[in-house]
Amino acid sequence: MIAQDRLRQITERFQYLEALMAEGGGDIAALGREYAELRPVVEEIAAYTRLRDDIAEAETMLDDPEMRALAEEELPDLRARLPDLERALQLALLPKDAADARPAMIEIRPGTGGDEAALFAGDLLRMYQRYAESRGWAFQVVELQETELGGIKEVVALVKGEGVFARLKFESGVHRVQRVPATESGGRIHTSAATVAVLPEAEDVDIQIDPGDIRIDTMRASGAGGQHVNTTDSAVRITHVPTGIVVTSSEKSQHQNRAIAMQVLKSRLFDMERQRAADARAADRKAQVGSGDRSERIRTYNFPQGRMTDHRIGLTLYKLDQVMQGDLDEVIDALIADHQAALLAEMGDG
Repeated sequence: MIAQDRLRQITERFQYLEALMAEGGGDIAALGREYAELRPVVEEIAAYTRLRDDIAEAETMLDDPEMRALAEEELPDLRARLPDLERALQLALLPKDAADARPAMIEIRPGTGGDEAALFAGDLLRMYQRYAESRGWAFQVVELQETELGGIKEVVALVKGEGVFARLKFESGVHRVQRVPATESGGRIHTSAATVAVLPEAEDVDIQIDPGDIRIDTMRASGAGGQHVNTTDSAVRITHVPTGIVVTSSEKSQHQNRAIAMQVLKSRLFDMERQRAADARAADRKAQVGSGDRSERIRTYNFPQGRMTDHRIGLTLYKLDQVMQGDLDEVIDALIADHQAALLAEMGDG
């Protein structure tokens, strides 16, 4: 049974926000965000409350000889709908990750496997680019270091759009590939890996960086583009001295590089804070999907068998071609459902 007091408090808060916004009072942006977050919850509360009222009304009709037959006909259908609405409401009431609605930084680095790992990191980058495209998100590569064979040493991309971090956060971890490398003449299957880290983009209010804690170096930008004589010294490297985090950006504009590098640095520091808080919360219970443990092997892409397996939820899909083309919704939906089930179970235990 869902506590009625809590439902009433949420509805009253929503009505209060609505009135405050109509008057134009308070911080409109902050009020608007809270209002938008509460709206789907309040809609679920209204549907659940309506159904319970309909059931109670039909039950009182059982005592009226003239209405009894109608009530007996309606009640089974009304009662059958209750569990689904109850579950939908419980999901809507789950604690939200405050970062879910934010843009995300995706960082991909090759792990074990040499050239083949770097090529696979490039495949993962293209997979996420296509996925972002399919959802109408903006995908901007902010830092890219390539190998001579066209693989990737490191890439950092910023993804913007609706609910980006909520859907991408489960991608953090070690992605393993099993296939015959293009460079392998003997046709043997190799296993290599790449690490993906997905961080919510930090806002200025999240992280304050002391100017004395950073060192900024300007470097000569490497790679093509020799004709841009005035921009060869544009690459920027920022070192955060207390943590040792180093961020580089090598766009054509030095001013733009500094802004991009600071944004990446803030997101990494914000992510460290979030990880610390999550570790403290998880210390007395089993870590769940989405804990963001970057060293955990989360998924295997087996090319000879055309399958992708997500080890956290035991899901295997025999459509690797589509997955590599950015068809990720099925696995992401399953991960989200599993995470919600774990949260519901935890709330039940609490």
